[in-house]
Amino acid sequence: MATVLVTGGNRGIGLELCRGLAARGDEVLAVCRSCSPELAALDVEVIEAVDVADDASVAALAKTLDGRPLDALILNAGILSVERFPDLDFDRMRRQFEVNALGPLRVAAALRPNLREGSKIAIITSRVGSIGDNSSGGNYGYRMSKAAVNMAGVNLAHDLRPAGIAVQLLHPGLVATEMTQGAGMPPAESATLLIDRIDEINMDRSGTFRHANGEDLPW
Repeated sequence: MATVLVTGGNRGIGLELCRGLAARGDEVLAVCRSCSPELAALDVEVIEAVDVADDASVAALAKTLDGRPLDALILNAGILSVERFPDLDFDRMRRQFEVNALGPLRVAAALRPNLREGSKIAIITSRVGSIGDNSSGGNYGYRMSKAAVNMAGVNLAHDLRPAGIAVQLLHPGLVATEMTQGAGMPPAESATLLIDRIDEINMDRSGTFRHANGEDLPW
């Protein structure tokens, strides 16, 4: 049985990750700003009032865990708003950077004492953060924040390699959530694929960018 912490565990992909991990017997710590009825119904430990964009909130999470060992850290919390040039809302774009790019890094740094040799970090990113794969433009804040978190993940892979901690960037596919207004595959299907990919994370693959279906993605 592994001990796995999931951020953004109250809905969408995060909720289904918690459900799938708990169903197979893992000890799941579901971190969120506020619990949902669906999350409360699962056999998981819920840690509420955590905003990954807030330094004090993440520091409080680290204090709550107090060095508790974690086998896997799934950094899933994220937000999306739509900006198209030249109609750019810079406040919304900054918020996406705080949550999508700095949020995973903030949590990883705060919970570094909870990780040990053999632990894994999975950052749920998006292929829309790929520069090489960008064929349509748009969604400035979301694309830029996901490109930034991809860089953060590669940096983490380098910094944590000496400690034997592997890091991977994972694209969940197009998933039918509130964020995508219902377009895409069911969240449970994506979560099942992501769990398979997280199980495969090792030091040889650390720092790589993969689709939930197993495909390697371009930067």
